[in-house]
Amino acid sequence: MSRLSDAFTGGKAFVAFVTCGDPDLETTRRVVLAAAENGADVVELGIPFSDPTAEGPVIQAANARALAGGVTTERILELASQLRRQTPVPLVFMTYANVVYSYGCDRFMSRSSAAGVDGVILPDVPFEEKQEFAPAARRYGVPLISLVAPTSGERAAAIAKEAEGFLYVVSSLGVTGERKTIATDLSPLMATIRRNTALPCAVGFGISTPEQAAAMGRLADGVIVGSAIVRLVEQYGKDAPAAVGDYVKAMKQALLA
Repeated sequence: MSRLSDAFTGGKAFVAFVTCGDPDLETTRRVVLAAAENGADVVELGIPFSDPTAEGPVIQAANARALAGGVTTERILELASQLRRQTPVPLVFMTYANVVYSYGCDRFMSRSSAAGVDGVILPDVPFEEKQEFAPAARRYGVPLISLVAPTSGERAAAIAKEAEGFLYVVSSLGVTGERKTIATDLSPLMATIRRNTALPCAVGFGISTPEQAAAMGRLADGVIVGSAIVRLVEQYGKDAPAAVGDYVKAMKQALLA
């Protein structure tokens, strides 16, 4: 089994997202390790982009701060290599098509594989256009992780059938960000997914509280949290690892309960 599939075998998985380079790469490294030590089963490493269309204001602002601080894709690949030597937790890149195009798709997937990255998420690449990236990803053994949403309709079955790594289930319409409530009924979508793939599913977009994590965990195999973690990093800066560790611990405990 791969590191990524192993991450979903010990009960409900907690997937933590961080924006690399906010406020600096050394803090990102320490935040990732703190998350891993406190229960994160997978960590998404966000590679900043100037126009992150899937992101709400919290992660947009983090992208802007990281880019202003001089972070680059190359430096983030080096960070991933360093993290792989320090933690066994699966690492997944989340970024945008232009970042991969600019770096070179084949080169990006090759370097990601060499760095020990376990998957890549490209939220602005529709299912119908994934073949622009999938061959290179497969060539280097880096799963291209698909997103499926309540609006996917009949496409949900096709997306599930071709999924790799795990399936990222979008809980709410719109962009990322903390929400007081998640009103979307995901049951029909989850039923479609379960009929078409045995891969694990993790729900993301809007989850920020232990109560929300527990509720989504009853439906899926794991939950993904980004904006709440990125907000803690914004609030605490270089002192964020301890705060993130405490938060991840509480969220993981809610999932296991």
